[in-house]
Amino acid sequence: MSSLSTGKLPLDLLNDLLSRYARTDESVLVGPGVGVDAAVVTTSGDLLVAKSDPITFATDEIGWYAVHVNANDVACLGATPRWFLATLLLPEGRTTAKLVEDIFAQLDAACRSLNVLLVGGHTEITYGLDRPIVSGHMLGTVPPEGLITPAGARPDDRVLIVRGFPIEGTSIIARERADELRRRGYDESTIQAAQRFLYEPGISVVRAAQVLLESGPVHALHDPTEGGVATGLLELALAAGLGIEVEAEALPVLPLGQRLCAEFGLDPFGTIASGALLAAVPPNSVSAHLKALEEAGIPAANVGQLLPPDRGCWLLVNGERRPLPRFPADEITKLFAG
Repeated sequence: MSSLSTGKLPLDLLNDLLSRYARTDESVLVGPGVGVDAAVVTTSGDLLVAKSDPITFATDEIGWYAVHVNANDVACLGATPRWFLATLLLPEGRTTAKLVEDIFAQLDAACRSLNVLLVGGHTEITYGLDRPIVSGHMLGTVPPEGLITPAGARPDDRVLIVRGFPIEGTSIIARERADELRRRGYDESTIQAAQRFLYEPGISVVRAAQVLLESGPVHALHDPTEGGVATGLLELALAAGLGIEVEAEALPVLPLGQRLCAEFGLDPFGTIASGALLAAVPPNSVSAHLKALEEAGIPAANVGQLLPPDRGCWLLVNGERRPLPRFPADEITKLFAG
């Protein structure tokens, strides 16, 4: 199949893709189309929550990644993800109509899994790229009384980690280094299981956030991404101007993720961790939250507590207090170095 020329997508191709993958409902006053430069949506009085995030590490299933990582951040403010826009930059000389449609299909599947509408964006074939890049833009709504802000955590709040880690990192390793894993003796079923982490347990935390919000008071939510769970825990504390203490033995490291990280010298604690969710909740609501998550089939662990700001950020290892590790660069970058 021949590659497409630099610049905008052919109008007939773009029109065909939008007719099959873009969706609207009564909330969309102006939807996507050839010659339409922007979308218009109505929020019916709710607050509008907006999030933008690009996909830069993954090269496989980037449409799925783009929708879910943006939806996660919207959900962490207590909002419901509703409308998605995607800026799709495609490499010159390597872009075919099939590649573009594959990405549109990924965007569509991810949006449908969350009942989100793909309402607009931008596509072009451009110079200087060696792979596709998707920058996603998610809009959601929340009633004013339902808004949760990152600054809402309080001293003595307990810190829950929902699901394990590093879910996203495990999938990226298995997708980007599958051939090398085979050479190292990994069987096909193990590689495929790790690749499937993208879907199962999955990188979406929208449902987990909803369960938490429905089961009791939640002061703050945060999804750890680049820099892993270690960075996510630090960010949770810093956003509220607090300290934090985490028990290393309570951290739910996924065995397969730990194994694959070890193969490439990565620390799972600092490896990109979409799919996990951090929650700051009052001490007296921990049991209710854990019970609700268990009933929903979502594993979770109580791993620590938030401290007054002058108490610092610590990791307890076998009772010994150590500074909470910091990862200036995500461990997954070691896969792409050089």
